[in-house]
Amino acid sequence: MLFSIIQDLIRGQPIDMVSVVAEILAILFVIFCILPVHEWAHAWAAHRLGDDTAKYAGRLSLSPLVSFDPMGSLFLLLFGFGWAKPVPIDSRNFRNPRRDTALTSLAGPLSNFIVAWIGALIFCGIYLAAKGGIPSFLQYFFIAYIQINVALAVFNLIPLPPLDGSKILGAFLPQRALYRYYQYQNIIIFIAFIILFTNVLSEPISWLSTACYNGVIWLGELPYRLFGAL
Repeated sequence: MLFSIIQDLIRGQPIDMVSVVAEILAILFVIFCILPVHEWAHAWAAHRLGDDTAKYAGRLSLSPLVSFDPMGSLFLLLFGFGWAKPVPIDSRNFRNPRRDTALTSLAGPLSNFIVAWIGALIFCGIYLAAKGGIPSFLQYFFIAYIQINVALAVFNLIPLPPLDGSKILGAFLPQRALYRYYQYQNIIIFIAFIILFTNVLSEPISWLSTACYNGVIWLGELPYRLFGAL
């Protein structure tokens, strides 16, 4: 995000300050209001599935104070992907540890898709109310808000530790493969960061994020289309 803006400034590219301010505000909104929802979703799912570790740690909460991670927030501001403070989970408390760990992990990215869809609903509603004359600042804000949430969901579903996708993948691996997977977890994490920072996965992640973004926008428009408003 900000990193790409800084690069454009260095290259002498023209900068639209309205879009820059809108994107920064969207990122800050996600950091303080949506990342807590992501972590709360993990805690809530774990609680419903029998593990109250997060609840007793005070993490069954939407307060940004309990989820804020300075480094993860900085990464979100600079690069468009980041994280909050992870919710503690003890899979030994689950009735079916592998399945319930996967479901708990899936709850976080799913929450990002849901709040992105809610943003699309509101955006389409404002667009209709304004009869297409929506201010550019609001357009930039909602587009950035939806894109960030979709990107966070897609990023977290990558099956590499410590991302949520790795725990979802664990539910489908044979026990022996799962043991090896976690045995070499630190090495895999190191390789994962190299892959992410060398942009090896940038094209497939970008393609998938764009497809999901278009799907979220379509779902946001759907209720209005069904009632003939669009």
